[in-house]
Amino acid sequence: MARAATTSDAFNAIAEPQRREILGLLRAGERAVTDVARELGISQPGASKHLRVLREVGLVRVRGDGKQRLYGLDARGLRPIHEWVGGFERYWNESFDRLDAYVQDLKQTRQEE
Repeated sequence: MARAATTSDAFNAIAEPQRREILGLLRAGERAVTDVARELGISQPGASKHLRVLREVGLVRVRGDGKQRLYGLDARGLRPIHEWVGGFERYWNESFDRLDAYVQDLKQTRQEE
């Protein structure tokens, strides 16, 4: 099966490590593309391409501020990812509950010895 284009959805967009790093940077607030490029040690055109992909899938918003364009996180675009990952929360909670029960059984056994 062919892989979907990286601009098709948030899942594909964040599959690229530098895009995840950009989202992490933008959590702290808006940044100009030159700031993003400098922080990640990539070229300005490279940062612009990543920001464009993130904007197209709804993870980043952009606004003009004089001659600069400032990019900010739009966390609403992360909702599908959050919902998908949240489906695994029950699994992990049940696993931790089983582990806790096992540890409690071990403690009880040791106290009885």
